Amino acid sequence: MKKEIRYDRRSFLGSAAKTIALSPLAAIATGNNHSELINFATMDELEGPVNSFAGKIKQIDAGELNIGYIDEGPADGPVVILLHGWPYDINSYVDVVPLLVKRGYRTIVPYLRGYGTTRFLSDNAFRNGQQSAFAFDTIALMDALKIAKAIVAGFDWGARTANIVAALWPDRVTALVSVSGYLIGNQEAGKKPLPPAAELQWWYQFYFATERGREGYDKNRAAFAKLIWQLASPTWKFNDATFNITAASLDNPDHVAIVIHNYRWRLGLAEGDNKYNEFEKRLATAPVIAVPTITIEGDANGAPHPDASAYAAKYTGRYAHKVFRHTGHNPPQESPRSFADAVIEVAGYIS
Repeated sequence: MKKEIRYDRRSFLGSAAKTIALSPLAAIATGNNHSELINFATMDELEGPVNSFAGKIKQIDAGELNIGYIDEGPADGPVVILLHGWPYDINSYVDVVPLLVKRGYRTIVPYLRGYGTTRFLSDNAFRNGQQSAFAFDTIALMDALKIAKAIVAGFDWGARTANIVAALWPDRVTALVSVSGYLIGNQEAGKKPLPPAAELQWWYQFYFATERGREGYDKNRAAFAKLIWQLASPTWKFNDATFNITAASLDNPDHVAIVIHNYRWRLGLAEGDNKYNEFEKRLATAPVIAVPTITIEGDANGAPHPDASAYAAKYTGRYAHKVFRHTGHNPPQESPRSFADAVIEVAGYIS
């Protein structure tokens, strides 16, 4: 049974207290598909004190990286790994982590390669941004932390990585939460032209394909990131303090190289690492994902994203799709309580 739940997120001005009110508005059943519309009036902090993970970052050698990460919650609790995207960082989950920890989850949030305090162990390592590399980083982190299995959740690059980990290592993933659903790609598909309106949404990808774009991004990382935040989440009224915490993570010395390679690799304009060739071949077949899954979409997502109907069949285990109202491309930071609820719900799908 596919169940779709829509969340409504409201903000209040002034020094309002957090409130949660549940008000079911409608439930419609048609054939085998049950679509439920629920209105959540929640106070997910937009203004007021800005939370961060300052002082809580740990470091560990994992694979070819020394990874900076957050590790909160009981050591013996079920593990949740939260993966961020571009141009965001671990602070997208700063209000999600306490909610999960309160429910007994050990919650781990790593800086991806090219972000924050994550560094390559070798100066000579290939600054590779292809999709397989991020998935291998995740498995390497799990191995380094001696984590056998985890719920994996993410958005943007993090969602793609979470999907790949679930597809290639299903024995390591107990359940999946993915914003914008099935984002596994391949270079051949990336070479195919899209309709003009769709191509327009990828303007920055074409910009990054040029040397001018690489230099422009390097010189204007913060301004570029803020523009992407505004375009991708047009209803999210984030303040400068919130943005600046994340902008600092983009000063990583490998950040520009990773970002540029990521987008050039997608278009087939840059080579990947041969050690990932067999895995990329498997991903090019668009493998199904059998672990229990919840996919999420924000109804105000201004970034390129597929419609849920295009990928629902890719999830062959227990599955649900949720739409968060008044939420853009970054649901964990825009609607943290709703995102945490999705992680907790998918944990209940595990048999």
